[in-house]
Amino acid sequence: MGRYVLRRVLHMVPVLLGTTFAIYAMMWWLPADPLAGRCGGRVCPDSYVARMTEAYHLDDPLPVQYARYMLDLVTGDFGTTFSGAPVADELLQRFPVTLQLAGLAVVVEIVIGIIAGVLAGRRPGGFVDNLVLVSTLAVLAVPVFVLALTAQSVFGVQLGWFPVTSDGGFGSLILPAVVLGAVPLAFVARMMRATLIENLTADHVRTALAKGASERRAVLVHGVRNSLIPVATLAAADFGALVAGSVVVETVFNIDGVGGLLVRSVRDGEIGIVTTAVTLLVLLFLAVNLMADMLYPILDPRIRHA
Repeated sequence: MGRYVLRRVLHMVPVLLGTTFAIYAMMWWLPADPLAGRCGGRVCPDSYVARMTEAYHLDDPLPVQYARYMLDLVTGDFGTTFSGAPVADELLQRFPVTLQLAGLAVVVEIVIGIIAGVLAGRRPGGFVDNLVLVSTLAVLAVPVFVLALTAQSVFGVQLGWFPVTSDGGFGSLILPAVVLGAVPLAFVARMMRATLIENLTADHVRTALAKGASERRAVLVHGVRNSLIPVATLAAADFGALVAGSVVVETVFNIDGVGGLLVRSVRDGEIGIVTTAVTLLVLLFLAVNLMADMLYPILDPRIRHA
């Protein structure tokens, strides 16, 4: 297991470098002037532009800027924004909010998705199965921003069950988390249903039932447990989609998280914030997928990582 983890960590290095370079290059090629608007409504003096250009090495070639940025990042220096604010402070202020939102969405996705998939897979073609298939298909067909606006209007404005916008409390993240986890939930439910139906028709399950095993034991031990492996893979891969979807959800519900910060930073040409935030998100995504791989031997002892 130790050698496997080491190999996976080494494989993460080129992925991380490639991702950060791609993001840095895209930000570098944006036509937006990062110094525009720094002097209010007037044009910035040439002396100010020259000083800022030298301080942030804006005239250096792209490879030189990227190499300098990565060296600073490795040493723990996240740099400062063009307004002088430390990038680390900007991220530390907003990352916990986005992680709470994504964490709640993962709970919604896994718990409700697995339960719905099991209920649908036990009786294929039944009422619950058709209900799950139709409802998940409807969720997948609706864009996230439409789900967010509809949920905000119905449950926030009309019924008053949840805050319309975030007030900084944990309760105000529940409705956004449900909206954020709705689409991944639909994928998990449909995946769980399909794999459960396949596993319950396998020969070893039929043999267990013929020898007197209860239907409940056959479903839980032989069906659900084996079906959790592809579901775990899907849930880990969906984590990146949750973080990407948080941009829309945070905007609709006025949540001061990483999503809104990224939108503003791209608009303002803040290369440091965008690249550092994406780097941390990529590291988190890779770590989640590594943990999912390490979970496989627990779900199925026949799986061993050499």
